[in-house]
Amino acid sequence: MPAETDTEPVTFDATLALEALLDDQHPLKVDCTEWARTDLADPTLVERDQTCTFWAEGWRRCAERGIQSVVVDPTYGGRGLDLVSGMLTFEGLSVGCDDGGLVFALSSQIWTVQMALERFGSEEQKQRWLPSMVDGSVIGCFAMSEHGAGSDALALSATATKTDDGYVLNGTKAWVTLSPVADVAIVFATVNPDVGRWGVTAFCVDMSTPGIEVQPNRSKMGLRTTPFADIVFTDAVVPASARMGGEGAGASIFSAAMESERAFLLAGSVGRLERQVADAVTYANGREQFGQPVGAFQSVSHEIASMKVAHENARNLLYKAAALQARGEPSMMAAALAKLAASEAAVAGSLSAIRVHGARGFVSEFGVERPLRDSVGGLIYGGTSGVQLNIVARLLGLPG
Repeated sequence: MPAETDTEPVTFDATLALEALLDDQHPLKVDCTEWARTDLADPTLVERDQTCTFWAEGWRRCAERGIQSVVVDPTYGGRGLDLVSGMLTFEGLSVGCDDGGLVFALSSQIWTVQMALERFGSEEQKQRWLPSMVDGSVIGCFAMSEHGAGSDALALSATATKTDDGYVLNGTKAWVTLSPVADVAIVFATVNPDVGRWGVTAFCVDMSTPGIEVQPNRSKMGLRTTPFADIVFTDAVVPASARMGGEGAGASIFSAAMESERAFLLAGSVGRLERQVADAVTYANGREQFGQPVGAFQSVSHEIASMKVAHENARNLLYKAAALQARGEPSMMAAALAKLAASEAAVAGSLSAIRVHGARGFVSEFGVERPLRDSVGGLIYGGTSGVQLNIVARLLGLPG
């Protein structure tokens, strides 16, 4: 069932897409990198990583820079740039910013919450929430996952019971990125469990609504500076105006949101891998053993060269997915391939970086091991690697 509201994609600029693909030092990207290296340098990062502390000041600085507004329509306070420009911005941000959790948190709001709200929200919802998200005064989260659903994302137990003037939400949403600091949530619940996906409905919910309780921030392996917790709904009453699209449109909204998130959420990982390659080259050229730089040893040089191959493959697939979406063309295959390539490359590249740096790569103080911990989540969020392979196989015409 289609959602009731939709918008046309931003005008596609084929020249920009080609420039972005061919020039990994595109001015828009480099400008963001240089800004991040200066304005997002944070001496407390190691401590915040250990204590799982969100950097609110960094979020505010990004809003002032215009990061949260990059692809939002100017009607709602955004810059109105196209998706390719958005990828360049986030790639550059991740090259320059050490805090992978901050980059991931920004990505989650921009590529999931804001895009879904702008595309499927009512005009009232967009006017109320988007300008505040853009200026950094409001944070949004996307509440779909449940403990019992897993990869079967639409098998929801959270319910939305219709009343005369709205809905009553009950249930628990799990693993919700940004929920401990969120002011608004896009929440998915079923209005009729007996009809499966056709009962799934989306709501734009003010987090101050009585009956909503955010559980304590969860400690996790990586992305530790990104707040992450469950949300419990107990007879939380929301008005009918909170619904996004029609009843049963939630599955379509979720699918569209995941197609964007699947690829674009990994733009930060692609940028981080570029930086890891550069750092590995610098270290390999400067570290000497047996009277020569360790980069002269083929085992080391091949390790770094393989990182570069994986980076280029992921980057090319990322920009293909962005270009197809910007053109309004089907991009499910491209998004799945980009997500799969980028997430796997981020983990493999991070392991390679640790091997190249040796003991310095294993201890925390040098920050070499942090991207590995951050990258493991990419194998899970937005759909596991197995889910991406299933999507590719199905689109190739294989049974299942």
